Amino acid sequence: MTPAGPVQLLIVALVVIVLFGSNKLPDVARSIGRSMRIFKSEINEMNKDSDPAPKN
Repeated sequence: MTPAGPVQLLIVALVVIVLFGSNKLPDVARSIGRSMRIFKSEINEMNKDSDPAPKN
């Protein structure tokens, strides 16, 4: 698999702008950011729960 070049990234960006419209892009980006933060915090909680308790 080859990494995406600048031309492919430009095409993807244009498709996203056409699909969502330029007015909704900030809302979409904000929503994705919130979702990623929640996902990251849940993963961290799962990792804490799966770690064995330290022995005293």
